Amino acid sequence: MTAHGPASPLTARRAGPLAGIAHVPGDKSVSHRALILGALSVGETRVTGLLEGQDVLDTAAAMRAFGAEVERLAPGEWRVHGVGVGGFAEPENVIDCGNSGTGVRLIMGAMATTPISACFTGDASLRSRPMGRVTEPLALFGARAQGRAGGRLPLVLTGASDPVPVSYRLPVPSAQVKSAVLLAGLNAPGVTEVIEREPTRDHTERMLRGFGARVEIERDGPDRIIRLTGRPELTGQTIAAPRDPSSAAFPVCAALIVEGSDVLVPGVCLNPTRAGLYETLREMGADLVFENPREEGGEPVADLRARFSTLRGVETPPERAPAMIDEYPILSVVAAFAEGRTVMRGVRELRVKESDRIDAMARGLEACGVTVEEDEDTLIVHGMGPGGVPGGATCASRLDHRIAMSFLCLGMASRRPVTVDDAGPVATSFPGFRALMQSLGAAFEERAA
Repeated sequence: MTAHGPASPLTARRAGPLAGIAHVPGDKSVSHRALILGALSVGETRVTGLLEGQDVLDTAAAMRAFGAEVERLAPGEWRVHGVGVGGFAEPENVIDCGNSGTGVRLIMGAMATTPISACFTGDASLRSRPMGRVTEPLALFGARAQGRAGGRLPLVLTGASDPVPVSYRLPVPSAQVKSAVLLAGLNAPGVTEVIEREPTRDHTERMLRGFGARVEIERDGPDRIIRLTGRPELTGQTIAAPRDPSSAAFPVCAALIVEGSDVLVPGVCLNPTRAGLYETLREMGADLVFENPREEGGEPVADLRARFSTLRGVETPPERAPAMIDEYPILSVVAAFAEGRTVMRGVRELRVKESDRIDAMARGLEACGVTVEEDEDTLIVHGMGPGGVPGGATCASRLDHRIAMSFLCLGMASRRPVTVDDAGPVATSFPGFRALMQSLGAAFEERAA
């Protein structure tokens, strides 16, 4: 039994080539932010292409709890009638963010400068994740947090009654922390400033400007400084969410390692702060083409065509980590089918994701016959070449959607089937994963728990 119900074991085995068109879901990062900024705006926001995974649905429910009107009009099409900056009402019940670290941290930021209190919780995975990295900078505005040891959920956050603007330097690259601080700065007078040494995904800055906030960005040597002028009147917008590059990674990477495959993934967001995986795959020799490049909803977009490739191991530099932090699990699967070693450095942040993703991938790959080395900040995979991974193991998903999908992709190309002990968490970000991959030719089989 898991937080989402009984475990749902699923086995993937080698079948024929993958072929066809893979319409992956809308971008999760954009979907969360569209709902939150729509709730903080005056008037109506319309969102198309919204990801309807459980993570985003939990954020929609939270915005209703804070007083916004949030309505689903059709698949992927939503309407939000906001309450304006500083207009959040105190929720009557606990805010349950499920599995979503992005959702809970951004929502905390959005309410931290309004004088109300809210209690946040989540599933077992989210309750194990550190929240101090967000509550500490929010305390600078005047917010107060009281939770379990280590700042973990459940946690009660009381917003500042007389907020002050802050200047905050990110101690580690984190778009979630950066976004929480900027959202808190919306209801603080004056200018709130975030300083980051390594660029992280910039959807919040882009979207804040789109809703009418004054956001200025400048470079000071190696630093990127984002300045937000507080107390704007945000105006409802029409937003078309592009397709999620982190979700696209699975059909793309599966096509690269399953012999004979040719898959097209249309309309993928290629924001430079999110495209590190695709840069790395090309360095490995992937037959990966960006077709029809264009701009949609303020984001660069292209159609990705991926074909089976003979790949070579590479070393990913630590400064690229923020642009591909969610894709290291599936990259480690691709690396297992490459020739030579793939060295992933600067990946310490993976230790505090939905699971310890370094440990989860290392143990599962080892069980499938792959040699792996790791330390606190590095993961090294010794590739076994095309079709060279033995497989044949049952791998633990650890309540982590990306771990589950990564090992299922491994099973599509390994010699023997690979089972994931629980595929249920996949619904948090990619509810149609199984059907989509089967439409391309993947072979899955349910197993009794």
